[in-house]
Amino acid sequence: MPVRKYTYYDYTMSICTECSKRIDAKIVFEGNNVFMLKSCSEHGKFKVLISDDQEYYKRIRNYNKPSEIPYRFNTKTHYGCPYDCGLCQDHEQHSCLTIVEITDRCNLTCPTCYAESSPHYGRHRTLEEVKKMLDAVVLNEKEPDVVQISGGEPTIHPQFFEILDYAKTLPIKHLMVNTNGIKIAKDYQFAKRLKSYSPDFEIYLQFDSFEDNALMTLRGANLSKVREQAIDNLNQLNLSTTLVVTLQKDLNDHEIGKTIDYALKQKCVRGVTFQPTQRAGRLDNFNHAKDRTTLTEVRRNILEQTEVFESDDLIPVPCNPDSLVMGYALKLNGQVFPLTRYINPADLLDNSKNTIIYEQDEELKEKMLEIFSTGISTQKASSKLHTLLCCLPFVEAPQLSYDNLFRIIIMDFMDGYNFDVRSVKKSCVHIVNKDYNIIPFETMNLLYRDDKVETLKKYQI
Repeated sequence: MPVRKYTYYDYTMSICTECSKRIDAKIVFEGNNVFMLKSCSEHGKFKVLISDDQEYYKRIRNYNKPSEIPYRFNTKTHYGCPYDCGLCQDHEQHSCLTIVEITDRCNLTCPTCYAESSPHYGRHRTLEEVKKMLDAVVLNEKEPDVVQISGGEPTIHPQFFEILDYAKTLPIKHLMVNTNGIKIAKDYQFAKRLKSYSPDFEIYLQFDSFEDNALMTLRGANLSKVREQAIDNLNQLNLSTTLVVTLQKDLNDHEIGKTIDYALKQKCVRGVTFQPTQRAGRLDNFNHAKDRTTLTEVRRNILEQTEVFESDDLIPVPCNPDSLVMGYALKLNGQVFPLTRYINPADLLDNSKNTIIYEQDEELKEKMLEIFSTGISTQKASSKLHTLLCCLPFVEAPQLSYDNLFRIIIMDFMDGYNFDVRSVKKSCVHIVNKDYNIIPFETMNLLYRDDKVETLKKYQI
């Protein structure tokens, strides 16, 4: 009998890469690779690599957990995913992180920008508009886990600090500012004022590369000195910071290990987030056929380029295992102790579990007790640790503070190529749009941002 060249694994729904029409898709295995096969009646067939690690792809299904939904939904389900955002009643995950874009404008015109920001694009939101956006998040979440003030470049908003002042009056557990760091690098007093919003405040700092070529390709500017000065200022203030790396294959993926090693040496840095380039917005220097990188390729690069993390340290995030990987470590007296390997996976899937992590494993417990005996300062911050250990069991460790935490996150935002309805229903990173609805990051950039809404209307019939 004739035999296909692949092994059929699963069925899902996707969208056409060209026209965004919802279409059937098959998930198939070829060797160790996982592909999505789909066909549009108008634009033909597509074959998209979605993973180069078949065993990991199959294993992520074991990390699904009961859905945690928002306290209210914002839209009805009329047309079917992804045409009802949001959040519609069919969505399966609340907002773990909500992005509030306070401006379209930026002090750069990056060749890679999902929001297409520039010095002259769009406008600043008014203070009243931003307040309504933040209020919408609180109505959905009551006590939002993480809210990220973003743009554009939020630090250029004329009422930036008034916005932060208002946000701090709300029951937001952790507030972030997503920035390219230019203002922080050039103005120490500005950075010092940001520090006044701590604790429960963090800088989400663009940090793509150490190399001029990669920075010019992604950002259109040599920002090495800016990054260096921004980190210096943030270290002086010990202002909690996450480094955010936009990745393209063969451009900056060889620097993954170097970035992690650098981050571990910085007093202010609490972790690194790696984001494979999403084909959305402005993307001037990107060839889908050769520049695209998958979540599993990034995961393998981390394991191959660092000595800190092993395979069991980088696991799927249960709220959206298709698109998120996490790994945690503790920084204690100049040493780094991987933490995730000591977690019982079953505990991740039980929303009611409260587990004392460092008592789960005698070896780790002994190491920690030895370090604690050397006189590590006691800080009343154990509850803060738990709120930031996304999807991990409870950490009862009064000797530890957020300063001791280091996390690796891989955040693979889907685009028109690898779009999977199953996964987008579990999306937990959302954006408040101009109509004060809460939109998953992926669908916002593909269908709901500015002029893209006109394309969307074709399918809302």
